[in-house]
Amino acid sequence: MDNFRNIGLIGRLGSKAVIDTLKQLIRFLEERGLNVILDEKIAEVMPGHGQQTCKQKMMGEICDLAIVVGGDGSLLGAARSLARSNIPVLGVNRGNLGFLTDISPQEIEARVAEVLEGGYSVDSRFLLDVSIRRKGESVGELVALNDCVLHPGKATRMIQFELYIEGQFVYTQRSDGLIVATPTGSTAYALSAGGPIMHPKLDALVLVPMFPHTLSSRPIVVNGNSELKLVISEENSTYPTISCDGQADFSLVPGDVISIRKKAHKLKLLHPTDYNFYQTCREKLGWSSKPG
Repeated sequence: MDNFRNIGLIGRLGSKAVIDTLKQLIRFLEERGLNVILDEKIAEVMPGHGQQTCKQKMMGEICDLAIVVGGDGSLLGAARSLARSNIPVLGVNRGNLGFLTDISPQEIEARVAEVLEGGYSVDSRFLLDVSIRRKGESVGELVALNDCVLHPGKATRMIQFELYIEGQFVYTQRSDGLIVATPTGSTAYALSAGGPIMHPKLDALVLVPMFPHTLSSRPIVVNGNSELKLVISEENSTYPTISCDGQADFSLVPGDVISIRKKAHKLKLLHPTDYNFYQTCREKLGWSSKPG
């Protein structure tokens, strides 16, 4: 059992419900004699909190466990910051769907107590490294847990690009773009674009075309260790954008080359012991529990 003594708290900004839950967590953890460290951004909107603070990127160096209060978006941001340090992350849902933040506020104390006492399962999720090269020079580096999306940006025109998988040419496509999603991201944007749901333990990537000009273009599932390359056609008259998790963007120009590969460091996501992926799908996606 891990000895969780220093607990980092991260919260979504702009939500009174998140602040209330964080205050409840602080009281609960202090009563158990644990050391609480607040993300300095959320600490700024909690005057008089009386806790140690640090930058989110540093939290992995000084904490044994990070608890994220918010929605999946909050956990996505934390994952990109904390994955390198291998710190376990626990999510409390104060958002909408909550595929990643699966502890409800109503049961927060019982569930967190269970985790602190060693009652949890560990879910390892891989991330993606996205690099952009322009005329042979590196011009950008991004990280994604859910997905990286090539899209037109502010323009409403189709993009033309070439796709290579493991150095092999796949196709030249004209479309609104392409979604490259991990199993974690298969229930997010890729799902709404017609992609398959992948179990989180799969070592795979799914490539989902967005409104392709050729109707035969369909999602492709490839090995998770595959290296992907997207080449933005010189014939494009607009400057498209590559976005990671819908939170980090980079503007592209014709001729840019985007490389996508699995990141060396993984997210260590904790769940209560009774966590069930299919139950989560039933609850979040409205699947029927039983016939009739």
